[in-house]
Amino acid sequence: MKTATSQFMATPHASSASDADAVDLLRRLIETNSVSGSEQAIAALLTREMSRRGLISEIDAAGNAIGWRGPRDAERLIVLLGHMDTVPGTVPVRIEGDLLFGRGSVDAKGPLASFVVAASRATLPPNSAIVVIGAVEEETPTSRGARAIIDRFRPAACVIGEPSAWNGVTLGYKGRLVLEYTVSRDLAHTAGPALSAADSVFGFWQRVQAEIARRNQGRSGAFDIVQATLRDLRTSSDGLTEQASLIAGFRLPPGTEPLDLQRSIVPLASIGQLDFLGHEAAHLSPRDNAVARHLCAAIRREGERPVLRVKTGTSDMNVVAPHWRCPITAYGPGDSTLDHTPNEHISLSEYLRATRVLVNAIESLALELATACRPTPVE
Repeated sequence: MKTATSQFMATPHASSASDADAVDLLRRLIETNSVSGSEQAIAALLTREMSRRGLISEIDAAGNAIGWRGPRDAERLIVLLGHMDTVPGTVPVRIEGDLLFGRGSVDAKGPLASFVVAASRATLPPNSAIVVIGAVEEETPTSRGARAIIDRFRPAACVIGEPSAWNGVTLGYKGRLVLEYTVSRDLAHTAGPALSAADSVFGFWQRVQAEIARRNQGRSGAFDIVQATLRDLRTSSDGLTEQASLIAGFRLPPGTEPLDLQRSIVPLASIGQLDFLGHEAAHLSPRDNAVARHLCAAIRREGERPVLRVKTGTSDMNVVAPHWRCPITAYGPGDSTLDHTPNEHISLSEYLRATRVLVNAIESLALELATACRPTPVE
């Protein structure tokens, strides 16, 4: 770990919370239900816990929990952006040996808790600050929390809190587009010539699949193709009219813009109501960006070879990266294959190890940023 020289005095860490306290924080976050749109209770808990650890905390107008450490007018700001919300579903909270079970343990309260602890432990250079953000509604296409802080902060570097495994660093995520399609019509006898509402919706989806197959010609690898998934399909009738609808999600590789895909899908719906949301372009950071370099160096100091990853999902990185244009990667403990599953759990030893990695990476990154910004001494 790098230390400050006598000419560059460091700001001491705000808290020396124990590992037991760090585990207790994670457990209480997981025990607090926070399905997207209902994050008030966890935001209150998180701000209290950040304040207890020496961060100046608040809940903003969007409902985000924000903790600030360092001068408000700092020249160099590092943002640690996690999210508080989870998908629905109850996973009983319990500890079995080294494993902590519960909804959100991996996605993404483990990474968020590690942010809070690391931000309170790290030693920062003067005129540097760190902000921890627990965002709302990351698990929905709105990404309301991330959008609310885009214009408020201008960080020199950013880490997104998502599970990468303690020895992994995520450089990029695919983009996203979501569509909703609905067909309504008067009921008619099934022996008649007209297509049912369900027939029309099914035919539309077949045409969409053909368009996706055309776009994927010559491509291979999950990160490089357009993925299309039906998320909801239903029919209903009141005896006079019938309705059929679907919701589909698309994961987009770099180079496929959401609006471009939208324009190619619109002509495929000859009738009905077609709506789009969740327009996020893919983002891929350079392998040698400053955040990735310092995380990788910290992982090596823990005795492991770092693994660089790209993800087929989408995160708040897709929202903030095009605006902030700073070094950015995602990092956090946890096995992402357990996201949203009924068996979601996190290794406590991995959580603590990832926290140590973050402390080391924050300290060395902050020192590099401070050194780069230091004025040339006058002789």
